[in-house]
Amino acid sequence: MRSAPATGLLPLLLGLRLLLGAAAQYSSDLCNWKGSGLTHESHKKDVEQVYLRCSEGSIEWMYPTGALIVNLRPNTSPASYKHLTVCIKPFKDSAGANIYLEKTGELKLLVRDGDRSPSKVYCFGYDQGGLFIEATPQQDISRKITGFQYELMSKGVASDLHTVSAPCRPCSDTEVLLAVCTSDFVIRGSIQDVTNEAEEQESVIHVGVNKLYRQKSKVFQLTGESGNWRGQIKTLLECGVKPGDGDFLFTGRMHFGEARLGCAPRFKDFQRMYKEAKDKGLNPCEIGPD
Repeated sequence: MRSAPATGLLPLLLGLRLLLGAAAQYSSDLCNWKGSGLTHESHKKDVEQVYLRCSEGSIEWMYPTGALIVNLRPNTSPASYKHLTVCIKPFKDSAGANIYLEKTGELKLLVRDGDRSPSKVYCFGYDQGGLFIEATPQQDISRKITGFQYELMSKGVASDLHTVSAPCRPCSDTEVLLAVCTSDFVIRGSIQDVTNEAEEQESVIHVGVNKLYRQKSKVFQLTGESGNWRGQIKTLLECGVKPGDGDFLFTGRMHFGEARLGCAPRFKDFQRMYKEAKDKGLNPCEIGPD
């Protein structure tokens, strides 16, 4: 769906392509930006440039007026940009602006002001355009904050996280063995409890960890005096995960600070497929399944 920008902002947007330096605002840490529309003069429709150079971070725009152009420039070769996907996750109470994709002066509405879809993530190819955030007319901007988290990732990873075809199907042996090598976390553990979040259409799996093979972030931690490792993994509510006996091999990706479930075979099945692959010299990496 294409949506026309507010009158006057598009010519200003195009003119700014020739005047990047004067309007540019650089984040203090190059990953996150926090600013205020109160710095704009009330009679002007200012367009502010923001440059960020990290693969993940956040934007927080208080009292939005005018517009922001968010330039994501990761520290990778420009030749690799075409292989990147950008995902944004609006803050729960984000309000006061529409978020568009902008490319060569055309705007495509991505997130409408007031959209309260809980935990919804919006993804697009890096080469589809940049982010243009336009404040909507407000009688009172004092309570408005537009904000979101962003992540840049390879298109293959993004596809795995947001696939719509059979998202709950069991992984094949090959998929499990590859997941062990490439996932952000790999653990052996059991399902202690499952909390269903109907509004967000997600289930939270509470996992007791028996062995930690790898984790990218400290999602799984020692708890209490018992010294047990525990953590939480999210998956789709439609997958119908329930507590049960026995150990599983949990693999998955980190996405906006949360562990998302990938392949999760029963541990005894993983031992079998790992041994068979190793005997044939086909296992893609060593993990030590015992």
